[in-house]
Amino acid sequence: MWCGYACPQSVWTWVFLWAERLAEGDRNRRLKLDAAPLTANKVARRGMKHGLWLLIGLATAITFVGYFTPIRGLVADLIAMEASGWAVFWIFFFTSATYLNAGWLREKVCFHMCPYGRFQSSMVDADSLVISYDAARGEPRGSRKKDDVQVSQELGDCIDCQMCVQVCPTGIDIRDGLQMECIGCAACIDACDSIMDKMGYARGLVRYASERDLKGGKTNLLRPRLVGYFVFLALMIGLFSWGVASRPLVTLDVERDRGMYRYTGGGNIENSYLLKLTNKDSSPRYLVIEVGGFEEFSTTGPGGIVVGAGERVEVPFSVAVPSSSLDSGANDVVFEVSSLNHEGAVITGTTTFLGPPKH
Repeated sequence: MWCGYACPQSVWTWVFLWAERLAEGDRNRRLKLDAAPLTANKVARRGMKHGLWLLIGLATAITFVGYFTPIRGLVADLIAMEASGWAVFWIFFFTSATYLNAGWLREKVCFHMCPYGRFQSSMVDADSLVISYDAARGEPRGSRKKDDVQVSQELGDCIDCQMCVQVCPTGIDIRDGLQMECIGCAACIDACDSIMDKMGYARGLVRYASERDLKGGKTNLLRPRLVGYFVFLALMIGLFSWGVASRPLVTLDVERDRGMYRYTGGGNIENSYLLKLTNKDSSPRYLVIEVGGFEEFSTTGPGGIVVGAGERVEVPFSVAVPSSSLDSGANDVVFEVSSLNHEGAVITGTTTFLGPPKH
């Protein structure tokens, strides 16, 4: 189920195949286009296909990078051509990766890069529902006309049309049995059912079935292995849900100025910092900034700031401490950020306050 319906590689490959059909037509038309000489029509159709692929890749990249950088500002910066170098690099990287993986590599990712096919055999038993070909019903296979009753009586239901092979994204023949390359997309099931409808035969020559079912037995749905998988999956979902629910909606990163300490007019020791505040909530946050770690100190910077929904702001901040309050040349200073309009834990960030060495 994962490979056929939820794996990003499969989903994006289907989307790219849709774009390919939109630009170049069905399989037979694409084969004719491949064999045709280079014309303006061929160049236009190929250009349309690759243009759609790049647009889909770009949309994917912007969406993914938008998880780490506020996407409203990211899109605005891209339109104004003011995006940061790192944002442009990652958008280019994920656009290229999507274009190559879903447009060119496709099933090769499943064959040579994905680990699931390697351990699939250890998870499947005689009662697992997998895409299967009913050889007892389909064999001996052979082509025939729809109304050829005599031939139909001598052969099985498989008319050897090869449709199941043609629609398979990995190019395997499901009639050879379960194979590592099968991603469970069920395209062969749909193709075979359409042929059975045209021939007037019952559907299900290719279907989801267990090995025990194909041998005439009854599939055991409730078994220890399946219960173990369910418990493990429920545990993983629970841990993921807990992680999402308990994650802080406001984060604080503190960067100390690269320079050394300096003396103020009053003789105090001053260090400068850059506070990076990120609001992951869907509403604005009114944040209060406090400093801890010293009994006596003064600050230069806003005591509070409003951070919009999904925004990240950088706040310059300075802390000045009398030299008599310093225990050593390197001391800990703690920045505490709390939200006035939302109750919750205080976010803290600890960094170093430098001063003259103590002798």
